[in-house]
Amino acid sequence: MVRREHDGPGDDVLVAAVVERSHEALAEIYRRHGGAVWSIAKQVCGAEHAEEVCQAVFTELWSQPERFDPAEGGLRSWLVARAHGRAVHIARSHETHRHQDRDAQTARTPPSAEVEVAGHARALTEAGRRAIDKLATAEREAILLAYLGGHSSAEIARLLGTLESTVKSNIRSGLMNLRRALEVEGVTT
Repeated sequence: MVRREHDGPGDDVLVAAVVERSHEALAEIYRRHGGAVWSIAKQVCGAEHAEEVCQAVFTELWSQPERFDPAEGGLRSWLVARAHGRAVHIARSHETHRHQDRDAQTARTPPSAEVEVAGHARALTEAGRRAIDKLATAEREAILLAYLGGHSSAEIARLLGTLESTVKSNIRSGLMNLRRALEVEGVTT
């Protein structure tokens, strides 16, 4: 006997009800998937911003439910992908502010070897970010959840609502594509 995670209508039925402005359907979607959305947001941008990400993701679902296409994958995957994108944006924004603060401090002090090393590290980080941004969404999600989020392939499969073998395949192909993208960026591996 196959045990379902939830009782009641399927996610696609609930999204159709959200299109018709059903608050109850949105509440049920949040009950089912809010924890996964919050978890990925916390992993990427920290607990202090996870609630902001959750609110944005579910607000987007409420205001534009037609953007979800069940033919492209499950609702959980769609919501987690939206959360991941928003969380990365927030994390980058905060990191940019930290870099600006650090750059302002560096401008007040004479250059040193430490400053030069930090500059190279920042450049490498930017090259790495550009390379990661070039990956397919499924590859990028799997790699970030595995290497930055510290999740096992089984946990990632559960978060994204996919098979563990698919997660492993996405990580493997993503790492190969990441290596090529880093070479294009001039970073040798």
